[in-house]
Parts: sequence; C-alpha cells; structure tokens
Amino acid sequence: MSTPLPQDAVPLAEVKRALVIKLRHHGDVLLATPVLSALKEAAPHCEVDALVYADTAAMVDGHPAVACLHTIDRQWKGLGPIAHARAEWQLLSRLRARRFDLVVHLTDHPRGAWLTRLLAARWAVAPKRSGKLWGRSFTHLYPRAAHPTRHTVESHLDALRRIGIQPADAARKLVIVPGAAAEQRVRELLARHGLASAPFVHLHPASRWMFKCWPAERNAQLCAALAAGGLPIVLTAAPAPAELQLVAAIRQHPAASSSRIVDLAGTLSLKELAALTAQARLFVGVDSAPMHIAAAVGTPTVALFGPSNEIEWGPWKVRHRVVASENHSCRPCGLDGCGGGKISECLTTLPVARVLEACRQLLGEPAPGACAGGAP
Repeated sequence: MSTPLPQDAVPLAEVKRALVIKLRHHGDVLLATPVLSALKEAAPHCEVDALVYADTAAMVDGHPAVACLHTIDRQWKGLGPIAHARAEWQLLSRLRARRFDLVVHLTDHPRGAWLTRLLAARWAVAPKRSGKLWGRSFTHLYPRAAHPTRHTVESHLDALRRIGIQPADAARKLVIVPGAAAEQRVRELLARHGLASAPFVHLHPASRWMFKCWPAERNAQLCAALAAGGLPIVLTAAPAPAELQLVAAIRQHPAASSSRIVDLAGTLSLKELAALTAQARLFVGVDSAPMHIAAAVGTPTVALFGPSNEIEWGPWKVRHRVVASENHSCRPCGLDGCGGGKISECLTTLPVARVLEACRQLLGEPAPGACAGGAP
C-alpha cells in the first residue's frame, strides 16, 4: 500500500534542480545533511545544490548528493558597501543561472525569504513563521513544535515530508567527507605520536559556548582513568583562546600529569578533525559540532549535556551514551549558564564516575570489581 501524499505534493519528476539553504553554525549544517541525501534519493535525476556560510562549507563539501556548493562569506560586510554589494550580486547571479525548480529553506532566516523570491523557483518550502513577506515567499510551509521533543534531524526532514517525500531510514544518516588530504595528514600525525595502529580515545572538551563545558579538573581525572586502562588520549579544540586555555588547564592538572596525552588542540581543520575522529575507538565531548562529526563518521560517542536538550541535539544514529545531571530538574533550560552567569551547575557537578562508566560501557570494559561474564 503506497503512502498517501499531501494534495499539494511537489511533482518530483518536474524538479530538475533544487537548492537547500542552511545558514547557521557548523553543527546545524551537519545536521541538515540528511535532507540532501533524502532529496537526492527521492529524485535521483535532480541536481541538488546547497547554500551555506563559507566558514561551514567543510560540513557539506564532498557530500555525494551535492552537485554545486554555494557559499555566503560573513566577512563580506566588512569589505565596504560597494564590494559587499558586488559579492552579493555575483552570488545571486550564480544562483539564478542554476534555474532552480525547488528551494528548501531550513531555518527562519529572513535572508532565505527574499532570496527565494529573487530566484523565482516554482516551489519553495520553509518553516512557518509570522509575516506576510514570509508567507508569500514560499509555496509550502511546515510547522515547528514550540517545545521540540524530536531530534533536529527529523525537524529538518519535515521540510521534505511537507512536499511529499517520506525519507528512507538509510538516508537519515549524517554525512561528512573528510577527503584524502585530511586523512593522509591525520595518518602522519598519528604515526608521529606512535598511534599509527594503536587504539585511542578522542577527547574534545570544549565548545564555542563555554557554558556547555565540563570543568578542566574533571576532564583531567577522566583522562587519568582512561589512560590507566591503557588507552592514550588525543585532545583537540578549536584555535579560539578560551578553548585552548581549557585544554592547557587539563594538561597542567596534576591528575593528568602521568597520562599519555597527545595534544592536537588548535592544529586541525574540520576535515582533519573528522578524519581523526573516524580513527578513534571512542569520542568524548560536549554538545558541539565535533560531537556531531563523531556521529557522522560512526565513532561511538559519550556526550555530556547540561543546559541544552539531548532529545533535540544528541548524537544521531551512532552507538552512544548521554551523560546528564540527575539532580537538576531545571535542565534542559537553554540558558547560557545558571541565571545567565556563563557557568552551568548541572555540568560542573557532573561526576567523573558517571562519565567513566559511560566510556567503559561503549568500550566494552567491565566496571571495577565486576565479574567477567556477569550480568550487566
């Protein structure tokens, strides 16, 4: 029995080119990659393009479903009005030349509305929001829950469901392609540190939002416990000063002094980070883009969550454990720290023992004192 379609379903046979727009941060863009896969699977004849910010392009570059990748550089605004206008016009001209039949806009960013109108696609879908200009810019609108109880990936895929596409489960996976150059550099780095064929744990303790991070001393204690079990730790972070300071504090903490730690913080591109994570036996981190990258490359993931919602943002379609406070009924609050104070108590009080136990479960190690072959 075939699945009934909405009365205004888009006739995919008539869609020759489609544009998917996702103008957000790195993790948000990666969580939109299943839309590209599902759209291409539903319409194999269709050329699927993507439009993202230039600094997030690595999340989509190389995706097998993408015909052309278009980017907006957030630095254009600093070029001055004339150069900025020229860059915007050149982008619009390139997009118009593609003659899109369908636009899929995955946020309520107003830029998507006027851009869709300028492209004059026959069909266009976006999330519902108020405003006459918004409503008149799209042929199809899909509802979003006020209090999300579904994963962000599924919310993105609602855009396709609205126009008559029911995504297959296999197409809902995250996709990131590290590329041969990134994979080669990571192989060389691991070999240089004696990890060419050795198992290791990849720890990425930082986030661009520091209120999502676990304290340095607890990260150091986790490193010590894992290293005591024979697993080296590879530490990474973005080159941002706050993230590098967190990694330095972990390295300098007495608990980590005797641990075998390879510090690659601030030295890897996003593609190289993906290539590194793909080689790890386990990834440990907080709610951040690297956590989603770990899910995309299929590495078992331990994710620490505080004020953000793991139902909406947790590791997607990968073996994982989410560790969150059991003593704070206020989470997930979505605030930037308790009272907006940039420190999240639900994270700072999260015990090392619980995170270590989650790691051991995914590594297949028995807890201390457990009998071999005993009940889990």
